[in-house]
Amino acid sequence: MSNNIIKYEFKPGLPLEFEIIPFSGLYSKSRDIIIKPHRTSFYHIIWFEKGTTKHLVDFKPVPIKENNLLFLNKDVVQVYEDKPKAEGIAIVFTDSFFSKSEADIKFLHESILFNDLFSVSIIELKKQAGIFSNLVKLMKEELSNRKDAMQGDILKNLLHNFLLYAERERREQNFQEVKKGADLDYVLLFKDLIEANYKKNKQVSFFASSLSVTEKRLNLAINKILGKTAKQMIDERIMLEAKRLLAHSHESIKEIAYSLGFDEPTNFIKFFRRNNQHTPVEFREKFLG
Repeated sequence: MSNNIIKYEFKPGLPLEFEIIPFSGLYSKSRDIIIKPHRTSFYHIIWFEKGTTKHLVDFKPVPIKENNLLFLNKDVVQVYEDKPKAEGIAIVFTDSFFSKSEADIKFLHESILFNDLFSVSIIELKKQAGIFSNLVKLMKEELSNRKDAMQGDILKNLLHNFLLYAERERREQNFQEVKKGADLDYVLLFKDLIEANYKKNKQVSFFASSLSVTEKRLNLAINKILGKTAKQMIDERIMLEAKRLLAHSHESIKEIAYSLGFDEPTNFIKFFRRNNQHTPVEFREKFLG
């Protein structure tokens, strides 16, 4: 275990917060980082072009096949395989690079690639691989040019097209489509609010009030889209962070309890056991083997 889950900001000093990194460069420069649990403040598109491997995303091993595209939102905890059997590239970018308008912000926020409510987004490229290869080639060529006033917009538009093609492909590969409407809007807004407030506020009433809806209306929307309650969504987010800290840090149970906003460690232990059937100590011991 590391002392904690390290969160990495985008590499300083680059003219644009956008980069295409081959696996060879990723492992030669950042191997000690990527083979340990880590999270970043930016988006990842990982293209496994050749070979097979496993990529760990929040405790779930994602089996990777040749020509798979994996899309990871900001702040997920991920681990690259220690001895990779795959070749490929990682495309990384920040909100500030992509989001030049309200429409851009809305696109990233609603993209099924980074915000799938049911699973991690992964695509198996087949006939369409050539389109994605050409877009990557164009992006690489533009990155090699001298930076001018147009470069950022050109790269952003190429990336946008890459994501649009990827969304189309994702929908053709057993994607569970959710009907757009008020219910989905409430779920997405609620999800964002949880992310920003789960350590400080754990009551459904707080979130419903923040969204200017009743608890009943909020629960109806969540149940319709996800088959859950608002309380379940809050508890699941707290549990995910608790598991991350228990598995990937040296923090004591007391420290974890306080960092997650519990007044007393005993309340955290009861909460954890109610949602996991194990105490925090038992979970940590089981995870570490």
